[in-house]
Amino acid sequence: MLLAALRALLQFCTVLPLGSQADFDEFARRSYLYPIGGYVIGGIAALLIVLLPPSPLAAAFALGSVLLISGLHHFDGLLDFGDGIMAHGSREKRISALTDRQVGAGGVGLGIIVTIVAFAGLLECREMAFAILAAEVGAKLAMALLTVWGKPFKEGMQNYLHSKARWWFPIPAALLSLPLLLLPFPSAALAASGAAILAVVLVLLLFSRRIFGGVNGDVVGAANEIARAAVIVAIAFT
Repeated sequence: MLLAALRALLQFCTVLPLGSQADFDEFARRSYLYPIGGYVIGGIAALLIVLLPPSPLAAAFALGSVLLISGLHHFDGLLDFGDGIMAHGSREKRISALTDRQVGAGGVGLGIIVTIVAFAGLLECREMAFAILAAEVGAKLAMALLTVWGKPFKEGMQNYLHSKARWWFPIPAALLSLPLLLLPFPSAALAASGAAILAVVLVLLLFSRRIFGGVNGDVVGAANEIARAAVIVAIAFT
């Protein structure tokens, strides 16, 4: 059922109170729905910006809201990814740093860098509310793509979602993102945003295969955070 899949998606991606736990299998079989989560999260953040005068405080509230509404779930993946890529030694040691519960300097550093870049980029966007909306949808599109293309290296959430995904899922995921074309951005900004999303996915895919042997849920979560920042920067520069 589509409604059950959407509820499971939002329960997975947000901390919004949505009643009893939906059947996650419904979403797993339709992970191309990820961008809809972006519209919900980004829409709430955009509303906060509209209610506040344009200022660094509005940008901070917007970024803070997308992190909090997401329960910092994907941000946690970014921190773990930072630890994994900064670990020294064998692949096994990198995977251990990626998957353990401790957060080290690599994770903290990457989290700070990505957040600062997103914040500074958002300040440069003339249409800040539309930018955070587009960035959040783009971030979820990146997750949808990596879910399909990212071969898992271990048991876990990515292994489960990847096993349910089909090769054609990127097509409806991209189609669900097309309403962003209606936003008041120049075509160059939209093209740059699409290129940024694809670049983030491909770089993470290749990089993760090389150093971890594949992709896990932390890498997919990191894609969400990095793609959001990349789309904001793409819009700011165009």
